[in-house]
Amino acid sequence: MAERFDNWIGGEWVGSAERDAISDPFTGEVVGEMALASDADLERAIGAAEDAFELTRGQSAWERESMLRGAAQAIAARRREIVERMIAESGKPRKFADGEVTRAISTFTLAAEEAKRFGGEVVPVDIAEASEGYFALSRRFPRGPVAGISPFNFPLNLIAHKVAPALATGSTIVVKPPMQAPLTSLLLAEILAAAGVPHGAVNFLHMVPAVAERLATDERFTLLSFTGSAKVGWMLKSKAGRKPVLLELGGNAGMIVHRDADLDWARERAAVGAFAHAGQVCIKVQRLLVDAAIADDWIPAFIDRVDDLRMGDPRDPETVVGPLIDDGQADRVEAWIQEAIDGGARLLAGGRREGRFIRPAILTDAGPELKVWKEEVFGPVVVVDRYRDFEDAVARIDDSRYGIHAGIFTHDIRRVDYAFRNLTVGGVIVNDYPTFRVDNFPYGGVKESGLGREGVRYAMEAMTEPRILIFDLKH
Repeated sequence: MAERFDNWIGGEWVGSAERDAISDPFTGEVVGEMALASDADLERAIGAAEDAFELTRGQSAWERESMLRGAAQAIAARRREIVERMIAESGKPRKFADGEVTRAISTFTLAAEEAKRFGGEVVPVDIAEASEGYFALSRRFPRGPVAGISPFNFPLNLIAHKVAPALATGSTIVVKPPMQAPLTSLLLAEILAAAGVPHGAVNFLHMVPAVAERLATDERFTLLSFTGSAKVGWMLKSKAGRKPVLLELGGNAGMIVHRDADLDWARERAAVGAFAHAGQVCIKVQRLLVDAAIADDWIPAFIDRVDDLRMGDPRDPETVVGPLIDDGQADRVEAWIQEAIDGGARLLAGGRREGRFIRPAILTDAGPELKVWKEEVFGPVVVVDRYRDFEDAVARIDDSRYGIHAGIFTHDIRRVDYAFRNLTVGGVIVNDYPTFRVDNFPYGGVKESGLGREGVRYAMEAMTEPRILIFDLKH
């Protein structure tokens, strides 16, 4: 019988008669039965977050730093357990699950460090005759309880990017973990409680969308932080009212390989960036433009490298391409590939469906009207094409309603500068894939890809508001 798991509310495990089966995407076996939170459970969690905020808002920087560092250390100590659970519920290949744990340790460590130095500034208000003799200090204060919603592809670190900044600022948070993979977050709940996080400061609830919508609409939440699809994210923003919203949404990342690049390195990064974790990454390589001067040699070599990627059991340390999260996503990706072929695209390699696996698909001649070119595929598919003019390649990559990252492989600083100035994206990565992310930089997208920035300090700024203190020193 599968283990039964409960929601974490107000420092307690709260069960429910209604349960949701969580299945291993690779084996299909049920790995846990998760309690489904009711509207009453969510109300209890909101109340707990409000009550805890009266405590957390007054914590010292030392207290915040101590519990965050303790959480980072506990994540490291329980690495193996976390990795195994992440693989079991999300199908994430072991090497990437282990890397995600490393990143979560970094995220909580960064939050611990920022908690000690996140403050304010002296504001020189004596800039006019009328304000001579006045002195001002600006300090940031937590807004209040935060709502967080996170997806399945990074079931630990994307939650960490909401929880760690909240705790670092003295905020509290109610989190909706991913429906497909909520169990990893429960290990984080145990870790945070052991690290001294006050009861009610962090709450994890497994909720159907109809219940979870209150995370956007309830006015007691002072900020909504959502990571997921563009469709759902923008819908929730429309219902969020006056509260600020952070949106980290879908992408359709482009990558350009110019003739002067390190071509072997570009080939390696393109293969991994397109197909790691079955392409279930919002900044995966989806559109790949190759300089026509090198394409005849580079594209076949790229196909050979992709063919060498290990596909199979995510528990195998060598696996790169694991299963898609469920049958519905596999159905969708398979249909998009067939639509592209029917629409005139050519399949150069892969594309065969094997249960929840799809062989890494490489397409070419895909018109801009096809889903594989214009939408976020979120699966093991890449579209390869050639270009003759670098500026034209930049324009083609930029011609998208999405814009998180782009990757540019060239050693010409003039081309780098041109791409940086003309790509409407959140980040341009030079000589590496657009999938590159470090947890301290401002991460996010533009256009339909999002609003605001994550990265620990940037999320902390969003979760707080400045307040100014002014002294009249003349009287």
